[in-house]
Amino acid sequence: MSKFAITTLLDSVLGKGKINSNDNIAYCCPFCHTSKKKLEVNIVSQHWHCWVCNAAGRKLAVLFRKLNVQREKISRLIQLLDDVEYRPTKTTTDTPVIQLPEEYTPLWKINTKAPEYRNAVHYLKNRGITIYDILKYRIGYCTSGLYNGKIIIPSYDANGSLNYFVGRAYYDTDYKHKNPNTSKDIIGFELHINWKMPIILVEGAFDAIAIKRNAIPLFGKTIPNTLKMRIVEKGVQEIYICLDMDARKQALDTANYFMANGLDVYFVDLPNSDPSELGFKQIKYEIEHTAMLTQEKLMEQKILCNI
Repeated sequence: MSKFAITTLLDSVLGKGKINSNDNIAYCCPFCHTSKKKLEVNIVSQHWHCWVCNAAGRKLAVLFRKLNVQREKISRLIQLLDDVEYRPTKTTTDTPVIQLPEEYTPLWKINTKAPEYRNAVHYLKNRGITIYDILKYRIGYCTSGLYNGKIIIPSYDANGSLNYFVGRAYYDTDYKHKNPNTSKDIIGFELHINWKMPIILVEGAFDAIAIKRNAIPLFGKTIPNTLKMRIVEKGVQEIYICLDMDARKQALDTANYFMANGLDVYFVDLPNSDPSELGFKQIKYEIEHTAMLTQEKLMEQKILCNI
């Protein structure tokens, strides 16, 4: 049913297609306007390619956006493609259940006179974290166990299930970070993301909280494949890449990927500080005064970084 519906939707945009084989459909190319059906579309892999003008892409949603198709049709296409997309079956051993530490205590439910509580809250306050942030992100802490002396910041998926958490020491120590040994191929803070709005990519949880607007932490320097695909599938129009200077190469690679998929990309240059160190007002200013990245600017940045 889904494949038939996708074909019908494609026909409504590209004209009547000719089914070849292996889910391939041929259409007249809307870019070079050749009279023969030379634009080949695969409704499972989503790859499309014109054998005359070499127009090509890896996502059908990108093809629709290039043709200025109505947003409703793009949303319908993405919904239908979700039904036919190949996803290998995973067993429970492939995706271990992640849980918060047993010693985790929410910071909004405990005795405010306890010294450890005051130390934890004082640390968060110095990082620009408000009581609203603590409630929104369900921030807690541990006073014993493997995460003793650590602030715990959970991340939840769109269904409200825990998909990761970070532990950060709230006192001076050589071991400031302690995170679970599990896959980072997730979407950080997905529960709070509005896919209809511009997306901001940052490295860490504190960076995302500091920005206070639709920011996704990568929990590292590399964007997870799951997040890459979700951003394209959701039809996000604008994306801001706001990574640290030591992640410049990864930031440029990410920018190149999204530009190739038809997104407007903004490369926010933070030469000396992390987003969490700049504060909300300054990072807001930097984002609002960032120009859209062009291929020429991207090449300039790659040359400067010897990429």
